Amino acid sequence: MSNECLIELKNITKQYPGVTALDNVSFQLKRGQVHALVGANGAGKSTLVNIISGVVTPSEGQIFMNGQEVTIDNEKAAEHLGISTVHQERSLVPGLSIANNVYATRQPINKLGFVNERLLLKKTDELLKRLRLDAKADQLVEELSASKQQLVEIAKALSLDASILILDEPTATITKNETIILFEIIKELKEKGISILYISHRLEEIFEIADYVSIFRDGKDAGGFSIDEIKIDGMIRHMVGEDVALNSAIERETAGKNIKNRQKALEVTNLSGKQGFKDVSFSLEEGEILGFAGLVGAGRTETLRAVYGADPLDSGEIKIFGKPTHIKHPKDAIRKGIGYMSEDRKEQGLFLGMTVSENIAAPNLRQFAPHSWIKDREISEVAKNYINKLNIVTPSENQTALNLSGGNQQKVVLSAWLHINPKILIVDEPTKGIDVGAKAEIYRILRDIRKRGTSIIVISSEFKELMSFTDRIIVMWEGKIAGQIPADEATEENILELSSGLPNKYSL
Repeated sequence: MSNECLIELKNITKQYPGVTALDNVSFQLKRGQVHALVGANGAGKSTLVNIISGVVTPSEGQIFMNGQEVTIDNEKAAEHLGISTVHQERSLVPGLSIANNVYATRQPINKLGFVNERLLLKKTDELLKRLRLDAKADQLVEELSASKQQLVEIAKALSLDASILILDEPTATITKNETIILFEIIKELKEKGISILYISHRLEEIFEIADYVSIFRDGKDAGGFSIDEIKIDGMIRHMVGEDVALNSAIERETAGKNIKNRQKALEVTNLSGKQGFKDVSFSLEEGEILGFAGLVGAGRTETLRAVYGADPLDSGEIKIFGKPTHIKHPKDAIRKGIGYMSEDRKEQGLFLGMTVSENIAAPNLRQFAPHSWIKDREISEVAKNYINKLNIVTPSENQTALNLSGGNQQKVVLSAWLHINPKILIVDEPTKGIDVGAKAEIYRILRDIRKRGTSIIVISSEFKELMSFTDRIIVMWEGKIAGQIPADEATEENILELSSGLPNKYSL
């Protein structure tokens, strides 16, 4: 491996309103090096990747390629510099062929100015063969499994003949055999002098494939090590902070701590689905706040969407307050007293072009329009009540949801579910993208809901968040429950161990 520095970032800071995603970070990637980047959710890994790949621009700092300062202000600029990225979120067009996805906007052209289909298919088939991917270049992407689509993303990146290849969670949705093939390809690329920036929550992979690892925590560089200088336990301690790893004492409200003799609000047994979860069993006690932790691709959201009827189940049983039930659609779930607050409030939780009052009324229109006409005055009064109760900052109930801050949008979504008054409420990433003050308000609201008798499931990528106000934490890994931890015994370290597939005393 060469000691030549291929790309260097100096004193990079990236700020968003109310959040510092990266704080004065410096980073080097050497030629022919496999450099791993690890950290808990929200540590800043993806922000660094997005800066190098031109998706976002830094607020402060400098970037150098081969010793020369460069500006990477868009993805084309990154590609021009020889940087190719496979992001966590796929960017494929399902209705196009593999070939047209891999060489999108770069198809070979013949002398007449038309796409040279024969050459396009030939070049794509060569890439698929290299990846040992059993598919044809002219096959539609929508016909492929999720793991095969991920390999097509990797083929797309390889087609650029880049000097730097960034792989962000590349094995999250592929099989073990496909992972072995990917690692072989990475080793081949390394031998050719190509540099790999490798991001993964699967810590064992780091020791198998990387030469060097940088550890991020809370948007800062928490340390860098040659791979033979550190072990998994040391890596985890750097990821969560020595003070947190060694001290599980944390302030938390435990109004629902003594729940042993309460009725089970929800029982899930051997739940399996094509979305990537298998044989999942758990229970939710009456008046409990149950946390769901896990890393990217663990299956948390997929499992609970299926409980809510948003996605189909292959097998398993669901009981609500002891009674077996069949939920095939969210309407069924709502009728049975289950509410679901989506992670993506803008796409799935709100009608952004509608007012605050219209959004609060939307899930329960039967109440406000019993005879085909809408009771506008009643809707307005209900909305005003929730604006006051939840401290929603808005000029009036007639303000368009699009114009609210993220925290206030989240409160509007909560208001809609509060008005339905579910027995069970599932909330997915309730504080994603909102500031610290709004987070505290959301926590308060959820605790108040619990005091009213609602049982709550909270899916969160922030371990500290789950530790601070849940009663119990279930940890998922690769579509299964890896273990569960009483909240008063939870630390970021033992949650991260289970999330990474490492056994501890809380393993199931």
